[in-house]
Amino acid sequence: MKDSFQTQRLHIRPITTDDAPFVLELMNTPKWIQFIGDRNVRTVEAAEAYITEKALPQITVHGYGNNVIIRKSDNEKLGTCGVYHREGIEIPDIGFAFLPSNEGKGYAFEATSKLVEIMKENHGLAELSAYTLEENSSSRKLLERLGFELKGIGTLPTSDEELLHYHRKL
Repeated sequence: MKDSFQTQRLHIRPITTDDAPFVLELMNTPKWIQFIGDRNVRTVEAAEAYITEKALPQITVHGYGNNVIIRKSDNEKLGTCGVYHREGIEIPDIGFAFLPSNEGKGYAFEATSKLVEIMKENHGLAELSAYTLEENSSSRKLLERLGFELKGIGTLPTSDEELLHYHRKL
């Protein structure tokens, strides 16, 4: 599959509508709702629509977007990571989310550090941004470990909520 990639423990591939049951579960975890926001996705059909309307156009237009992270040892879907273009924002941003049972095991760093490498090598990106809530300490630690530096406060086009804006040259 286009732009699928691997790490020692993980297979990372572009999201498809077949991932809707997993996306439904992920989007309704407490941390997703607290730190990313409630998208009111409550059925597999709604998750499928979310993937079709939000994720797939990014992949079609830019050749990359949201990815599903799968553990090689048992083919378990662990979370997602991706690089997103947002309307009105020049620099694409990186994002990630994991099911609670898969946090704290190094999967996020393993997947996202490889994703950063792929964005530079395969897509020629020179820089990335990231946005997170101040109270999301695990996200902030991961971004800093990935070499992102806090740039200040920013907002995304879909919300007025103030977020910490991180940046990294690749």
